[in-house]
Amino acid sequence: MNSKTTVEYVIEPNRNWLTIPWREMVAYRDLLYLLVRRDFVAQFKQTVLGPLWFVLQPLLLTLVYTVVFTRVARIPTDELPPVLFYMCGTIAWQYFAKCFGGTATTFVGQAHLFGKVYFPRLLVPFSVVISGVFAFALQLLMFLGFVMYFELFTVASSTIQFRPAIVYLPLIVIQMALCGLGAGLWLSALTAKYRDFAHLLTLFAQVWMYLTPVIYPLSRIPENWRWVSVLNPVTSIVEWFRFAFLGSGTVLTAYVCTSVAVTLVLFFSGVLVFNRTERTFIDTV
Repeated sequence: MNSKTTVEYVIEPNRNWLTIPWREMVAYRDLLYLLVRRDFVAQFKQTVLGPLWFVLQPLLLTLVYTVVFTRVARIPTDELPPVLFYMCGTIAWQYFAKCFGGTATTFVGQAHLFGKVYFPRLLVPFSVVISGVFAFALQLLMFLGFVMYFELFTVASSTIQFRPAIVYLPLIVIQMALCGLGAGLWLSALTAKYRDFAHLLTLFAQVWMYLTPVIYPLSRIPENWRWVSVLNPVTSIVEWFRFAFLGSGTVLTAYVCTSVAVTLVLFFSGVLVFNRTERTFIDTV
């Protein structure tokens, strides 16, 4: 006599806005892998250079910043070689911008997928964050290659110094991901209801970059106004990168604690707004 086992799956709405469905996300890990692979492949499908664009983008931006802001605007770089100064800030900023921009269009960009099948909606923004790590790793290797070149073959080697703070790199990367994810979740919820925010996304990201010490050091901001810049959580992240890899940067305990606190508030509030919006967004998108 054969016995048959019946398995039932019950899909229920998320009752708690602050609940992150970790168990469901683990259960759907195969889908997460496919989404990460899709994000990675789709960026460079039918391109000649492929993943080399990961390296060329920060390299070209560094060249532009070096010419415009060092040769023309003559903005100081804390006695660091301008190439390393701008490349370090650009790499840190680009990973945050990838997490932020890719997450901000979650509802509008994936409406066709959300309307067909159920799966934890947070998988999509998390896949953006994970796929961005590969690009960040390649860019970081390129940057370390430039650092070693300046250390070995230029007179600027005396101004470059690795710091023990480099051991906290994984924690800083996680903070960048949470910060970009939180800000992106906020904007994705707003974009689902008000499409105007989709047109402002690029402008908002550019303004945010100029408010972050990517093209100028934090030390150039007057000390009595520095607290305003420190409220920007990406400020301490960029300064930490320069301090850890190049030995120059304004890294204080108060600044780091403020950055982490703002990041956590941004992330958890973003999850709350995202969970609330996902219940009814399909009716408005």
